[in-house]
Amino acid sequence: MGGGMGILPRFDGKKAKKPKPGGRHQVPVEVVVQQAMRRLKLPKPVIHTSPDENFAQVVHVPTWMWVEHSTWGPVSASASVEGVTVTATARPRRAVWSMGEGGRVVCQGPGTPYSDAYSPQEPSPDCGYTYQRASLSTPGRAYTVSVQVTWDVDWHGGGQTGVVPGLVMTAERQLVVDEVQTVVTH
Repeated sequence: MGGGMGILPRFDGKKAKKPKPGGRHQVPVEVVVQQAMRRLKLPKPVIHTSPDENFAQVVHVPTWMWVEHSTWGPVSASASVEGVTVTATARPRRAVWSMGEGGRVVCQGPGTPYSDAYSPQEPSPDCGYTYQRASLSTPGRAYTVSVQVTWDVDWHGGGQTGVVPGLVMTAERQLVVDEVQTVVTH
């Protein structure tokens, strides 16, 4: 997973209960939270665009971006140690796109897939970008486009609850951006 898994759980201020005299020592809930977090299988985002990501984008024409919707939704995992069970549920919060020519777009959801219901010149209602320069003079003749999906994890168990913010999953791909010249004849 992107650099987020080193984040320690944030607790609501309750101290771990001390074992009763003569009783068993109970494992700290923090240990079980970390195990549940390690079991989360966050999906890698899959980048889609319109025009299709396998074809050239066009300067001054809106590019629609979205991550595959099957990679955008809650993911849960549980762990149990010595009678303490913790369930962790990760939810995607936002997608931050770096467009390769210096532009950055923050989308609060996965983005809307383009369909014929929209005009080709219409910008995306929630996650789009319009290139200002062609990529043909850059190394590889394409821009490296990346998306970082930030996830927050709510957990509960052992009589406690908490949040681990900011786990990040990333993906990138090359996008060719071309400039279309129009010729007017009389």
